[in-house]
Amino acid sequence: MFSIKDLGYEPDDLMVKVSELMVATADESDSGIEKSVPEVLRLLRDKMHMDVVFVSEFLDGERVFRHVDSEPENAIIAAGDSNPLEESWCQRVVDGRLPPYIADASREPASAALEKALPFRIGTHISTPIVLQDGKVYGTLCCFSFSPAANPDPKDLRRLQYTAQLTAGKIDKSRAELKKRESPPPDAWGLAPL
Repeated sequence: MFSIKDLGYEPDDLMVKVSELMVATADESDSGIEKSVPEVLRLLRDKMHMDVVFVSEFLDGERVFRHVDSEPENAIIAAGDSNPLEESWCQRVVDGRLPPYIADASREPASAALEKALPFRIGTHISTPIVLQDGKVYGTLCCFSFSPAANPDPKDLRRLQYTAQLTAGKIDKSRAELKKRESPPPDAWGLAPL
């Protein structure tokens, strides 16, 4: 588990802002989660100088894009889009076939071959799984640029991992609250005569 201190941030830095956004809405409903994610993604994209940042969910053999942030001219994927999980870079990072931090995808043998199948170029690619409390992988938090980063910073992976941990906590809390709402109240569990 990472802390903001481990990442070397001061109180006004990105990870402090990410933490504040994620924690500030922790006691709100699911809509609070939804409200914080776009701003967190935008902050990550801006700070890390990436073109696209997204949260994906692995669902029934598909990678489903749940939240996406990019400039309008770079809108190559959108929330709700999906593709086969096995073909995704996300799955390859989770199962170890791709490293989580790739400074230049064209120079990494495992990603250079994959890049040929894409309709766009990937320069720098950073991805980390979102692991829930029960150990299941929800999906990934990923970002990439179309050109390799001018000043690649391996600490960006730790920043993404920290944000993925916060995201997992919010998903766990949201699911627990939903389960609680769907459960019948304790007085409905009583035995009734036949």
